[in-house]
Amino acid sequence: QREFTQKKTFTSWINSILAKHTPPYVVSDLYTDIQQGHLLLDLLEVLSGQHLPREKGFNTFQCRSNIENALTFLKSRSLKLINIHVADIIEGKPSIVLGLIWTIIFHFHIEELARTLACTYNQPSPDCSSAVDSSPKASRSAKKSAKIKERWKMSATKALLLWAKEQCSLHGSVSVTDFKSSWRSGLAFLAIIQTLRPGLVDLEKAKARSNKENLKEAFRIAELELNIPRLLEPEDVDIVNPDEKSIMTYVAQFLQYSKNLPESEEDVQEKVREAMGWLAAQEKKLAKLLVETENETYYQKYKEMMSFMETFNQEKIPFLPVLSSKRGEAELSEGQQQMREEWDKVIFQINEWKVKLDQMLPSPLDSIETWLQEVERLQAEDLPDLQDPFKAMSVFREIIVIFKGLMDCFDSHLDTLQSFKNEDEKNMPLVLPEKLEEMKRRL
Repeated sequence: QREFTQKKTFTSWINSILAKHTPPYVVSDLYTDIQQGHLLLDLLEVLSGQHLPREKGFNTFQCRSNIENALTFLKSRSLKLINIHVADIIEGKPSIVLGLIWTIIFHFHIEELARTLACTYNQPSPDCSSAVDSSPKASRSAKKSAKIKERWKMSATKALLLWAKEQCSLHGSVSVTDFKSSWRSGLAFLAIIQTLRPGLVDLEKAKARSNKENLKEAFRIAELELNIPRLLEPEDVDIVNPDEKSIMTYVAQFLQYSKNLPESEEDVQEKVREAMGWLAAQEKKLAKLLVETENETYYQKYKEMMSFMETFNQEKIPFLPVLSSKRGEAELSEGQQQMREEWDKVIFQINEWKVKLDQMLPSPLDSIETWLQEVERLQAEDLPDLQDPFKAMSVFREIIVIFKGLMDCFDSHLDTLQSFKNEDEKNMPLVLPEKLEEMKRRL
């Protein structure tokens, strides 16, 4: 079932891309059509905008050469092609062909779109479990994701999921937690359509309909009104365990649509003004809260911070598109530059507040928090890019020694945290249970 769904979805996606090719090309059987290599080269040329070398004929040697050219091009883009060989593609092996097409979809479609969201999610997490470095310096040097492919692959998937969650969160009870069963009812697709084009769907009516009816309606509206190719059918999604890759491929098209929505300069400036007003209000609210809680216990201070962050993260959702707009580009309007500076300023103040609260933790939690931050900092550091292997090994050994030294304290810190009695002499809690759980998770 999964292989059948992927083949159908991937074929439809390829056809939507090759419709832009000159001349247009239509895939009828993915496993057969890919064997000649021309399909792969046509697809990669449209996606990359580059002209790739190819053999014009269709004999075995020419087909093999074209497939080799396609794989060489993908490797030049630093893509890992694990267990994908020319011979398997010439034979049309389903698992290999689907694996290759998914690699292409993820890199050229999902990953490229997710990059545009990277700045959007450079912010405090809803549970406020860690400080986020959103200083201007950090904004200019967000390079870890690009360095470590697997880490970026995870964040690209997460960014797309967060985007989908935020579109749905504007409509109350529509919840999205994954790219599987969350989409089965069809409500998530309809909620995204309603966010992108208000008025096209009636979510209240949809809640009373069957899954298949909602999915059918969502796919129909997306195709007719948003011009989003119909990659899925209701029966592909309304099952116990729908295919994650197929749903991701389809959902990414809605993100693509949102990026292509035209916006007048006047509308942009109005949204910037609204965001600036909201940020100024957050700054005042934060300053007032700091004064009001100055003489409160640690427990009450942390509780107030959690409450502030919950409201902050909810209220920021409508402003996310404008807050992330053009953040990666060198040229910003004066208003956008001021807005970005104000955003970074608020984030910096929130992080400072978090750091101060961590320093105020009652003993022995304060020393465990300090130790945790040191270990996390060491784990997050990239190794220096040294050409000399002996020097690189020496540096690596030094880091291992430091890390081992820190890890000598692991067992004692874990025991202390697990046995910590969370109450004062009046039997009142010293620390919010959420903070203790956060520290245990990090350990």
